[in-house]
Amino acid sequence: MTWALTTAEKTSYSTRGYLLRESVFSQSQVAAVNEVIDHVETSIVNAAKSGREYWIEDRRFIDYGAHTLQLAPAPMDAHLRVLEPVHSLAHELFELINDDRILDPVRDLIGCEGLSVWTNKINFKRPGGSAFGWHQDAPYWIHDAIDLQKLPNVMIALDDVGPDSGCFRVISGSHRRGILPARNDGSQLEGFFTHPDAIDLKQSIEFSMPAGALLFFDPLIVHGSTQNTSPLRRRALIATYQPAHYPSLKSKAVVNLGSSG
Repeated sequence: MTWALTTAEKTSYSTRGYLLRESVFSQSQVAAVNEVIDHVETSIVNAAKSGREYWIEDRRFIDYGAHTLQLAPAPMDAHLRVLEPVHSLAHELFELINDDRILDPVRDLIGCEGLSVWTNKINFKRPGGSAFGWHQDAPYWIHDAIDLQKLPNVMIALDDVGPDSGCFRVISGSHRRGILPARNDGSQLEGFFTHPDAIDLKQSIEFSMPAGALLFFDPLIVHGSTQNTSPLRRRALIATYQPAHYPSLKSKAVVNLGSSG
């Protein structure tokens, strides 16, 4: 069976910068992944106590080997907010990002058969989890990526996402404008957030979607998320792909996928 994109889907992605496919993974498959993620979180938080800790503004980070942990704020600071990368931490997580239900569409988006890992992360988005401001991925990656245009992202929803649970959102069509001006507010992270004057909020799209859905989005599209005001978690794994034989972002190791693995 092929999971390749239809002509209409390719046109939609090219025009809007994103593509949503629902009901790709079953509820039981998602539940199994979440169980693995719980074990991974516990083990790496314990192991990373020997890592290098630092703060960026009000956010606490730990670098542990090739992994970066971002901790949730107190009183949840024994738990993760973000973990990157994750593919090497459990066989099940590698198999998830190496699944043809994801790889076939990504092959169409990149325009080549062979794929490799650029990066991947888990956003844990616990109850009360903060919003994340409007930004593009390209400014994070521009100095490391071989081909900035060939880094499509895939968000795998691991919980049902409703209006109150921290929706992912994009500015439709913004990927066609290239790298946009950054904020200049004097903050440590000003260069990584898009300047408000460059954002057309009339084009904002928020995604309520069921667990098991896939959202493909361009590395140049302006995106962010809302605060999780629900009592439930909103976990997601975001995997970013590139052509085969390219080094990955953090470890610089080449991790080929699919038939090129």
